[in-house]
Amino acid sequence: MAKKKISDLRVDDFVKAGLSAAEANLLNQRLLSLSLSSSSDPSDTWRHLVSRRVLKPSHPYPLHQLLYYTIYSSHHSSSPPLYWFPSLEQARRTNLGRLMEIHGSKLLGESSYKDPITSFPLFHNFSVQHPEVYWSLVLNELSISFVEPPNCILDTSSHPSKHSGTWLPGSVLNIADCCLQPSSHPNKQDDSIAIVWRSEGFDDSEVNQITLKQLRHQVMLVANAIDANFSKGDAIAIDMQMTVNAVIIYLAIVLAGCVVVSIADSFAPKEIATRLRVSDAKGIFTQDFISRGGKKFPLYSRVIEAAACKVIVLPVIGNDVGVQLREQDSSWKSFLSSGKQHPRSHHYSPIYQSIDSVTNILFSSGTTGDPKAIPWTQLSPIRSAADGWAFIDIQPGDVYCWPTNLGWVMGPTIIYSCFLSGATLALYHGSPLGHGFGKFVQDAGVTILGTVPSLVKTWKNTQCMEGLDWTKIKTFCSTGETSNVDDDLWLSSKSYYKPIIECCGGTELGSSYIIGSLLQPQAFGAFSTASMTTGLVILDENGVPYVLRRHGDIIKRTVGGYFVVQGRADDTMNLGGIKTSSVEIERVCDKADECILETAAISVSPANGGPEQLIILVVLRKGYSSSAEALKKKFSKAIQTNLNPLFKVSLVKIVPTFPRTASNKLLRRVLRDQMKHELSVHSRL
Repeated sequence: MAKKKISDLRVDDFVKAGLSAAEANLLNQRLLSLSLSSSSDPSDTWRHLVSRRVLKPSHPYPLHQLLYYTIYSSHHSSSPPLYWFPSLEQARRTNLGRLMEIHGSKLLGESSYKDPITSFPLFHNFSVQHPEVYWSLVLNELSISFVEPPNCILDTSSHPSKHSGTWLPGSVLNIADCCLQPSSHPNKQDDSIAIVWRSEGFDDSEVNQITLKQLRHQVMLVANAIDANFSKGDAIAIDMQMTVNAVIIYLAIVLAGCVVVSIADSFAPKEIATRLRVSDAKGIFTQDFISRGGKKFPLYSRVIEAAACKVIVLPVIGNDVGVQLREQDSSWKSFLSSGKQHPRSHHYSPIYQSIDSVTNILFSSGTTGDPKAIPWTQLSPIRSAADGWAFIDIQPGDVYCWPTNLGWVMGPTIIYSCFLSGATLALYHGSPLGHGFGKFVQDAGVTILGTVPSLVKTWKNTQCMEGLDWTKIKTFCSTGETSNVDDDLWLSSKSYYKPIIECCGGTELGSSYIIGSLLQPQAFGAFSTASMTTGLVILDENGVPYVLRRHGDIIKRTVGGYFVVQGRADDTMNLGGIKTSSVEIERVCDKADECILETAAISVSPANGGPEQLIILVVLRKGYSSSAEALKKKFSKAIQTNLNPLFKVSLVKIVPTFPRTASNKLLRRVLRDQMKHELSVHSRL
């Protein structure tokens, strides 16, 4: 059957998509008045439709799907369909566009520089060839204050072990102090709103707020208490929800010259213990409970099962903790009182350190036993904030929200991106899965909203965000998983098709290496450029240059220069935005039942895109029997108890044997390809 063209759509089609007869007639007249030609380029047709705001956030989602897929039904290029297009006026107002307008002619030559859109590829290439020039400009755009300025931007003359040279050598600062002090550029004043927040269950209350000056005083109070309880350089863990107090504690640890150990609040005791041991943490901040979805879940009990060190416990509700504490532990109220004994408790002299001093230990799951400890120096926040400044276009006046946790790289990233760019950080104390979170986004006037694809899928499928106004959002961001076109279409439609900036990077990078740009047209689920100062080399299957950095992602470059991430090349998987290894999951599953000889854990992305699904393949012991469904329950319980309660087993399959190399190594890649094919066939059926 021939595919419908935009000119073939009738009132009945719009009614089937969810409009009333009156609304359908109105839309039909509007489309006729726009004279949309089915013979024109689909991108031009879509751009015309979106720029006139024909499709509204309040329209039923099936209508958005109908028009998008009808328009692009004639799209036959191997380049992905485009949904967002920058105007020259918009481009010149962006951070990067403004920088290019000021310096472009001088750096690229008057005859070469045209405008931020046309000249972006040239400017990007310039940043790769002359990173020290680019960074000297960007450092002036961020709220960075050196006590001792760097000798130069990049020193490549010494340290043969540092192949890329030494960045900002000789510089001394405190990166937390940079976050807390006012600045004229970017415009960040003492009375600027630093954080807005709301707690779950108080969805009709006013949004809370704290100014930069108030935040600074709170951080300094906690820093004084840290001085009274710990020593300079101590590693101090944070295992709690990303609340206002968690942000205050994070900044206070860094201000006091100590090192934050980031632990996600979802981890089981064994995982908490491993991270405390690896980092040699001297103490840990946590909560008595986690409040999420109207329920309370124990957290302090998990922490003390893992930690022999001092634990400082914050109450999730009210002023008093709701659990009995161990003798060596301290309540938040008691801990703060030790800081108030300082004669000037709201004043603190920051501990200034060299640029390469470690301020944060994060973790990324390795492919063997212990997780990899990844140290962030004071350089890492600068790199991270610079990405947000250049590509997400974070500016003073923006309200930036990204539901995350300090245990994952996005937690520290959003803190530094806001406070070094002069934006307001928006925090929701509770679950981001429901209407309450969406109402907070509306009421707080969020202008930049970050997500992970599985979160967007939940919002779309549950329809929990219906009736809310998200039209103040100017930019969406997404990371952690492979995006799904339908889910992204739904998300972008909530703010008249604003762009979704896809980000792909790593904890050890402190940044992205491929990303979307507001100076280029965007396609759903695709990246449009390498990050600034980053050059990419595509390798073929044999590792021959055909990203010189072996990041572990398989990336397809399309016609038109777009990049699509197709999954992991190694045995690491991404479950709900959390990276873990096959080995970790297999170690737990192998012990789940006596009938199991061995297991193989793989993750597969659905045929139509979206978050990875965890699949466990099982070889049974000789003489034993079991069902896939029974094993699925046992695996789920074992994984959620020993690794992470957020991990879900999608499928279990019992097989006679596993494919192996000549040296007996398990070929998970072969299993992954087989299951992809099997699921694809099943999907078509």
